[in-house]
Amino acid sequence: MAVAAISKVVLGLVAFSVFWVLAVFPAVPVLPIGRTAGALLSAILMVLFGVMTPEQAFASIDLPILALLFGTMVVSAYLERADLFAHLGTLLSWRSRGGKDLLFRVCLVAAVSSAFFTNDTACVVLTAFVLKLARRNNLPPRPFLLALASSANVGSTATPIGNPQNLVIASLSGITFGRFLLGLLPAMLLGVLVNASILLIFFFKELSVDNNNDVESNINSESAAGDPFDEEDVIAHRFFPATMSHVTSVDSDDWIRTLPSLSRDTSLNETLRNRAGTSAENPATTTESTTAANSTPPQEPAAAAGDGSEEAAARQGRGKRVSHMVKRFKKHYLWRTCVYLVTVGMLVALLMGLNMAWTAITAALVLIVLDFTDAQPCLEKVSYSLLIFFCGMFITVDGFNRTGIPSAFWDFIEPHARVDKPGGIALLALVVIFLSNIASNVPTVLLLGSRVAASAARISAGQESKAWLILAWVSTVAGNLTLVGSAANLIVCEQAQRVKSIGYTLSFFAHLPFGFLSTLVVTAVGLLLIRE
Repeated sequence: MAVAAISKVVLGLVAFSVFWVLAVFPAVPVLPIGRTAGALLSAILMVLFGVMTPEQAFASIDLPILALLFGTMVVSAYLERADLFAHLGTLLSWRSRGGKDLLFRVCLVAAVSSAFFTNDTACVVLTAFVLKLARRNNLPPRPFLLALASSANVGSTATPIGNPQNLVIASLSGITFGRFLLGLLPAMLLGVLVNASILLIFFFKELSVDNNNDVESNINSESAAGDPFDEEDVIAHRFFPATMSHVTSVDSDDWIRTLPSLSRDTSLNETLRNRAGTSAENPATTTESTTAANSTPPQEPAAAAGDGSEEAAARQGRGKRVSHMVKRFKKHYLWRTCVYLVTVGMLVALLMGLNMAWTAITAALVLIVLDFTDAQPCLEKVSYSLLIFFCGMFITVDGFNRTGIPSAFWDFIEPHARVDKPGGIALLALVVIFLSNIASNVPTVLLLGSRVAASAARISAGQESKAWLILAWVSTVAGNLTLVGSAANLIVCEQAQRVKSIGYTLSFFAHLPFGFLSTLVVTAVGLLLIRE
């Protein structure tokens, strides 16, 4: 693609600069309108400046990615209601040996889940949970958010469904799922370990036991100063099993809602039978506890002792309430099982190569129908501002590509970026890293993919496949370089800010030192393991 007219190039650069500055500094004093409004502003400027027509702007919006993101947000909302986070918290916290061990576990969980649910999905599902888990354990949030975002990006390289750019590469190259997995899985596993090691080195002192005590003291002082931690929000994401002794302090509806958070359900019926038996043996004690739970005035002792029929009726009423609670629990348990089965079915469909966007939307609608209640509460958890941000980003990036600057840059570099030489691979990796952080990784893949493959095909068919795998690895890991380098980073940033009571802002410069080192080291290590 030839470079456009000088006026179009200059105006396109101005519009793109507005997007980049507001994405990096959403509260810049000159224009403190935030990332979402900044993305819309830059998109509008692309049209107003004549860089692209309104029709071209609408056509540049990638609806499949938006649909995939929306569908996974809805699915994650239902997974939250099905207590996936409680089980995941048990997995992460089981025999945990402190902050360093917990950080390493977050890296592994994020990497594996992103390989099969895409990195965006993993970040949408896990961000709030990881933030609350860090706060619950009196640990600083920044290393865990960085671990989630960076590990999700590295882990997503292993499969064609791990991220949008891999999907594009698999479609253009014709590489099968198995070949893709075998070609990149070794690099992914080693990359996750190296990335976790860099995180531990960066935050070794902050994750130490002594520092955790300091963090706890700071949190307590902040709470005393009038910024209390929302206890209700913690209960909604309870990470440790509840005990039956806690149930007596709530009504039956609250009991049913807390039952799914139990990590052991096998003793429920036996416990209920024991409580029913105790009621029959000691009616006075049971009557007292029952009336306390239902907030009704206590019965007169004389009346209770003198009327056997009233006592029998009370026992029968208690039996009906227990039976009703058991039925409601079984219904909720069945619904929760259906949520997991639908999620597994969505994963299987993705592994079979079905359309990712339609699969996610279908799974979301199936869960809405199975819930058989008003879906508004779950739909309200969708980050619509994030979807709007992506729309503006798609238009802005496409407008920037229309200036011809990225294409002219590659035409200059291409003769020196041959994949059959170590120097050529290194130069290609640097170019992809640079463009992925300027024009985003998906447009970079669309721009360079066919050209890189054509250059490698002139060497051999094996080199062509290797070139595609290199492009998949580098373009994805490159997203860890800066906060705006990948959608996963932005999702973690936006979701962390939205967490009730404990929102945290991950700034550009807080991300940059770790991101720069991790990107270069992990990229280099992975390139050594990619073969034809």
